[in-house]
Amino acid sequence: MDAKTGFEITLGSGAAWQVGGDVVAFVTFGDPSKDPVFKSADQALGGLLSEVALSESFEGKAGQSLVLHTHKKLAAKRIVVIGAGPKSDFANANMRDVSAAIAQIANKTLSASVALVMPQLGANREAALVQLLTEGLYLGTYKFGRYLTSDEAKRPHTLKSVAILRDFKGAKASAAQARAFATAVVRGTTIAAATNHARDLINEPAAIATPLHLAADAQAIAKKHKGVLTVTVLDEKKCAELGMGMFLAVGQGSDERSAFIHMTYKPAQGKKPKKKICFIGKGVTFDSGGYSLKPSNAMEDMKIDMSGAAAVISAMDAIATLGSEHEVHAIAACCENLVSGRAYKLGDVLKSMDGTTVEINNTDAEGRLTLGDAITYARTKIQPDEMFDFATLTGACMVALGPYTAGVMSDHEALVRSWLGVAERSGEDMWRLPLNPRLREQLKSPIADMRNTGDRFGGAITAGLFLKTFAKDTPWVHVDIAGPASTSSNRPSQPKGGTGYAVATIVEYAAKA
Repeated sequence: MDAKTGFEITLGSGAAWQVGGDVVAFVTFGDPSKDPVFKSADQALGGLLSEVALSESFEGKAGQSLVLHTHKKLAAKRIVVIGAGPKSDFANANMRDVSAAIAQIANKTLSASVALVMPQLGANREAALVQLLTEGLYLGTYKFGRYLTSDEAKRPHTLKSVAILRDFKGAKASAAQARAFATAVVRGTTIAAATNHARDLINEPAAIATPLHLAADAQAIAKKHKGVLTVTVLDEKKCAELGMGMFLAVGQGSDERSAFIHMTYKPAQGKKPKKKICFIGKGVTFDSGGYSLKPSNAMEDMKIDMSGAAAVISAMDAIATLGSEHEVHAIAACCENLVSGRAYKLGDVLKSMDGTTVEINNTDAEGRLTLGDAITYARTKIQPDEMFDFATLTGACMVALGPYTAGVMSDHEALVRSWLGVAERSGEDMWRLPLNPRLREQLKSPIADMRNTGDRFGGAITAGLFLKTFAKDTPWVHVDIAGPASTSSNRPSQPKGGTGYAVATIVEYAAKA
């Protein structure tokens, strides 16, 4: 679904139980018998809601839901209650899953309209909750069905409108609150659209989402934002002239041409940027492992190895839409890592863009090679105040942190604290790992300046140390998204497949508040 045209989100009015339409929905925290919204709805339904809750063992736990036909006892046809667990444990970002679950129930019951009661968590949280609620509605109704042919798969979503009620009693919004609501909806819709776009890119088969396909996508985004967003695509010849020996080596075994994408956002003419930020995404559109060949089951999902590139490209669309006080750059070094007579080999020595020589002891550790040259390009050609890279880089990071959390590495304290603070507000799980300098010994080579992998233990950290070699003194943060870039199990706001992870945090970090 296109988050910009999928359905209308408005600021509703009137008491919840008097609002007509298909569905009225609200959140309950823990024991429903102690929740004032639940008790009010139950009273309006003549005790039917508590009776059904008891029979279905609904206790208001996180992830529980209750759907009940009102039989005309309320103005709406159905009432939907979403359990959220203890109120003290409810983070703003949990609102994404709540609203996603409501949207999915609406579509399952063929409902066109929903009135959604905002949880009462304090006026200072209202705008953030509206934004995240909006994101959840669109993220929860995302479906990558381009290649499905069944009638059920082709059935369009029925949900057309969502009215957000500030409370169940029908409290009216002031002019300032209405403006904040409208701003939050636009922001949430824009971020969700960018996230879903990244999901589309990630979920496409590698035969479609080639390096040149990503380049064309970046060019199409830039065309939408003429005057503030531009894109330059460097071909292999230009990359060779710049000395990108590592990046070019990774892609040389493929028949697909490599593409180095550079997107630039500048604030409206006449406005001096506060700072210059660069976001760099790994763009290996398919990773076979090269001569360090992956087994079939590990290779099956390797179309997702460009998730970092998908995130930074898609985020630029949202940044250009919302505006930023900063000059923002996105870099995506895109290629395929395949096996052929031309492919780079174990034992090869590659020369990077900054002149560092690298001995190859694992051709499946290719992402750090592409990122190394991308970081050097950013550092020398863009000269940013800050730079961040995003990569499905190491299985070791998943071993350390599991499938839902990104590993973050940096030796710039203020920058990494700032980044992690935005990630927490955005609801994207990230955890800092140490850049232990003692592990750098593992990267020593007898025939080159360094080798591309270390030992088994500490593999995520040695990858970060490899990248730090090219970041040098520029403030830099590395985000290993190998786990959360895709998911094999559904949650309301994240269906199986590519997640579009990191888009929200990138946009929130860069976009104007």
